[in-house]
Amino acid sequence: MIPRKSQLADMPRFLLDPITVSWDEAPLLEKKPRCPDRFTWLDRQFEIVELLGEWRDYRRRGRMASNMQPAHAQRARLRGSRGVGRFYFRVRVRGGRIYDIYFDRAAAGSDPAAEGWFISREIESEAG
Repeated sequence: MIPRKSQLADMPRFLLDPITVSWDEAPLLEKKPRCPDRFTWLDRQFEIVELLGEWRDYRRRGRMASNMQPAHAQRARLRGSRGVGRFYFRVRVRGGRIYDIYFDRAAAGSDPAAEGWFISREIESEAG
């Protein structure tokens, strides 16, 4: 079934764009950040007014996916390992829009451009 044009406005948009984040008070741990207070995306600043959810994903990706023994990889997926992991936050910004943003921490010695903050999804409303 093809959605009607009015339904398309409520569907999430997947983005994967880099963003810049800031806090009123800097986080204690750089590699395990808490939700930021605001972010800048496409030269526009968004103030976060509510944290709706957060989760972690310690899956190893790319060449890191096969550099551990299976038993160690299973434990690392549950608890994390040095330099691997994404920290996701679902936030509501002033004006009501909802976004999924995340911090991707890079392993030591890997491409520094791989580490950073990204916006992964824009949601029109919480029900969308």
